[in-house]
Amino acid sequence: MQEISTKPYLLRALYEWCTDNGFTPHIAVRVDAATRVPRQFVRNDEIVLNISFEATSQLQMGNEWIEFSARFSGKSHKIEVQVANVLAIYARENGQGMAFPVEPASHSGADLTAAPIASRPAEREARQVEESARPRTDSKPTSQPEEPQSGVDEDASKSPVRSHLKVVK
Repeated sequence: MQEISTKPYLLRALYEWCTDNGFTPHIAVRVDAATRVPRQFVRNDEIVLNISFEATSQLQMGNEWIEFSARFSGKSHKIEVQVANVLAIYARENGQGMAFPVEPASHSGADLTAAPIASRPAEREARQVEESARPRTDSKPTSQPEEPQSGVDEDASKSPVRSHLKVVK
């Protein structure tokens, strides 16, 4: 029997630690053809995703895949990331977290434009069908994951979702 990697367990533990302490968990992900993310936010074959409860809907952190729905520029997207492609998980507020060894990339830049998603186990496909058949009970829209920013003040007191609001004193 094949031994299961400790990586998905460490990811779940650090996610829980972040949320228990009021921090915002983020994951840095290497993007390949099997990764399902909005490609316009990918930089150097990597993307940083806010996976906090407020920023995601239907977050599932399995042993092979991390899946959730999130909003990018106001549009909802289904995000699917292989656990093997997670480079790091950390708290946005203080940078504490864990980086993982970088496995050699198995793709070229041309693969990023490929739309098909790699084949997955039948049980995963069945779960997706079941989820889509279930009525949504939460009426709260998903928040935006952290978008790549350059030169923007990362004040922890400002919410990325409500950055357009003015603070009145």
